[in-house]
Amino acid sequence: MSAPAVSRTTYRVRLDQVECCNCPHGCGCQFGLGPNPGYCQFLVGFQVREGRFGKVKLDGVKFVVICDYPGAIHEGNGHVILFVDQAATKEQVEAIGAILSGQHGGMPWEALAGTVKTFEGPIAAPIEMTVAGTSSSFRIPDVLQVRHTPIKDAASGEDKEVRIVYPKGGFFWNEGDICTTAAMMVHYGNVHFEHPGCYACHAEANWTNS
Repeated sequence: MSAPAVSRTTYRVRLDQVECCNCPHGCGCQFGLGPNPGYCQFLVGFQVREGRFGKVKLDGVKFVVICDYPGAIHEGNGHVILFVDQAATKEQVEAIGAILSGQHGGMPWEALAGTVKTFEGPIAAPIEMTVAGTSSSFRIPDVLQVRHTPIKDAASGEDKEVRIVYPKGGFFWNEGDICTTAAMMVHYGNVHFEHPGCYACHAEANWTNS
């Protein structure tokens, strides 16, 4: 017996995306090559600038996603854990969980949902997040920590500006400022990894199912 169809709720969200993974700075997934080490472990922090899920206002909501894939994301079998800031209301937590489930449609989550084998959350947690371009950071005490830092020019030692642009639109975002991780670690349940000095990016993302 198939599960009952979900009645889709219209949503539109504009948010800051603070991401990092276990790839070197030229993350192969950005260029159609798949993850450089052959597997994919990444952390992404989000802070909503403005958005709504139906009648639920999402402005200012913070949430973090832990993702652990044994191969490339499109190959599936991913383990995903969602944390939503404990300051969010019950309705906001449910809205974020609904969007990320992919059941209400809209990219990228409609496509990503089919790659997830196990999903935990939404879990309420105290999320500390600073959105500051290539110096952004976020943490959940005793669970995870991410700190971005600009890439340094090898000759001058000065901050180096590197940007990836998708002129026709990207999967997660259209323009991203590339940096590196001064810190990247997570210890939660059976998921444990640390990848400092690897790929990181700050970008503005826009999600909608309309």
